Parts: sequence; structure tokens; C-alpha cells
Amino acid sequence: MKIPLSLRFALRFLFSKGSGSFSSYASWLAIGGLSIGVTALMLTASIIQGFEETISYKLSSFEGKGRISHILGKSFSIFDPNINLLINNSSDTFTPYINGSALLRIGSKAEGVLIEGLEYVPKSISNNKIEKISEGEIIIGNGVSLSFDINIGDMVYLQSLSYNNSIISGPLIKALKVKEIFHSGLQEYDNTVVYISNKDARSILSLSENQISGFIHNNYNFTNITLDVKYPFYYQTWKEKHELLFRWISLQKLPAYLMFGLIALVGLINLIAAITMIIIEKTKQIGILLAQGIHGGLLKNIFILQGGFIGLIGGIAGGLISSFIILIQLEYEILKIPSDIYFMDQIPFAFNYNIFFKILFSSFFLAIIASWLPVRNISDLNSSEALRYE
Repeated sequence: MKIPLSLRFALRFLFSKGSGSFSSYASWLAIGGLSIGVTALMLTASIIQGFEETISYKLSSFEGKGRISHILGKSFSIFDPNINLLINNSSDTFTPYINGSALLRIGSKAEGVLIEGLEYVPKSISNNKIEKISEGEIIIGNGVSLSFDINIGDMVYLQSLSYNNSIISGPLIKALKVKEIFHSGLQEYDNTVVYISNKDARSILSLSENQISGFIHNNYNFTNITLDVKYPFYYQTWKEKHELLFRWISLQKLPAYLMFGLIALVGLINLIAAITMIIIEKTKQIGILLAQGIHGGLLKNIFILQGGFIGLIGGIAGGLISSFIILIQLEYEILKIPSDIYFMDQIPFAFNYNIFFKILFSSFFLAIIASWLPVRNISDLNSSEALRYE
């Protein structure tokens, strides 16, 4: 297979090994600068996506895909005809839940908590080690555990904040055994939410046997399903409930991409400088080629191809470096962050092939465009001037 002349010269200039020649290392300096920029950009994209995916997984695990509840926050009958009709016509799974406020007591310490009465444990709490919450058991968050110095197997007491209608008018207190302590990194849940059985929740909140707070929509495939929920009930997805958080994540994307994109831009500027210096150093060879009748367009192609190779090699090198860092972090979780600020205790990474190839191809095409700037006037070079002192 015959290699085009412009490609042969581009490869020769790119991998020149001449002693003391600037072009022998200028291209590699440009490749190094561009690879650093691509690495920074790919890591930024991976962290942003990883952060969003981790938060989404945790919140959807706690909240389900969405929840059906009363618009005034009231409890209602599990056999309500409007809700039953909706649930029976859907292929998804809906499980009842009961929520409310109570006082958690142990010894002389007491603190208000939000109780969630559920049939099944959220999947992010115990990684499927515990499927159901039995009567007389409680699952608490890490923040609650540290605040009260509670361990698995300890007995705690939940005190109702309302008075029942018994002869002895007083708050109900129920003893529960700590079954599990979860740590999600979401302070909203770790510090305030406890999980108990539906029966215990009804008892503490003084609800009748069939009363519930709503239904959890358990559809973890996230298919687009429209639920026709009618007044006085409403349906709220986990993303709608935490809309401000995801709006904040979206606002952070543009500044992050701009800041780390500037590093890649510096790599492109280094590429322009390297091509310019190589052209200056190769002035004699360019003059000889012009004297032999080489067309100026061919000369432009030589250096544009050289810049394209620099962009391609720099992009691949940056992609490999970022992939190595991502794999190390996913395997060993070396880079830690404070969970009380970032909702997780380690820097999250999510490798996305689409982003990887988009950045790779962008670096290649931008390198070609950047290479055109120093070579656009190369055909105006006078061969006699270039060879005057040879």
C-alpha cells in the first residue's frame, strides 16, 4: 500500500530523531500538554456523571420512583377505590408506607426523628442482606447511631408525639431492637430517618389497621409511565422531590467544563506554538520542497496532518490516563471526601463511552483546526529566501 507523500512527511517530522533538533521533542511536549488537558476534562466529566448517578441511585432507593400521597399529608384507607383502580391498572409494583414524627429515646437522651413504616427495606440500606422489617425491630441511620451511641442489638424507645384515646391519656412508648445501622452519606436520611414495620408505625402514630400515608412506586427500570392520579391525591417522583439538588448539579456542569476545558485549550495553544517552531526550524527543507515544485497545499497538509496526529495521540493518552485513574478509584476508593458535604464518602467516577469518544474526536478535530493557523501562509514562503544561506 502506497503511503501518501504528505502523510510520510508528517510522520517523519513528528517522529524526527535528529540530534539537537527542536522537532525531536516539540511534538512530544505538545502531546504531553494536550494529554493533560484531555485527562482533566475526562475526569471532570466522569466525576460529574458519577456524582449524579450516585445521588440518583441513593435517592431512588429511599423514595422509590415516586410516591402517591394525600395532597394535605393526611392518612387514608389502603382500600380507597380511586387508588385501588389506579394500582390495579398498572403493571408496576406499589407498596404502602406510613410516615410521621416521633421521639427517639435511650437513657436520658431524646431526639425527634422521622419514622418510615415499610414492608420492605430500601435496597441501598443493607445491600439486600435484610429484606423485611419485622415487628419490634428498627433500622437507624449512622448519624442517629453516633448521636445516641447506639449499636446493633441495643434497645431503643420510640415515643408518640400524639395522645391516643385510651383511658390513660398519655403518649405511647414502644421498645424496639436495633436490627441494622445504615450509612448512605445523605445526612437528610442518616441523621433523621428511622425505619420500622408498618404495624409498629400504625401503633405509634395511632392509626387504624387499614390506614396508610401513601404508596411507593417501585419501578427501578425508570420507564416513562404516566400515572393518572386524581384529587385529593398526587404523585411525586424522587427527582421532583429533590428538584433543587438536581438543579444545583446542572448549574455546576457548565463552570466545571469551562474551567477544565481551559486546560485542554492550553494544550491546543502549545500545539500551535510547537507547529510554528517546527515550521521555522524546517524552513530549509520547506524551501527545498518548494524549489522542487511541491505545491503549497501539500505543504499545508503535511503540518495539518502532524497536528492531527498530535491531537489523536494526546487524546488517546489522556483517555488511557483518565481510565486508569477511574479504575483505581473504583477498585480501591483512594480519594475520600467528607460525606456531610457531598452526600458520599468518596469521589464518584462513572466511565461513559459516549463522553470518552466525544472528547477524543473533539481533541483530534480541534488539533487539526489549531494546526491550520500557523500553516495558512506557508505557501507564501519564498524558496530563494529560505535557501539563501545554504
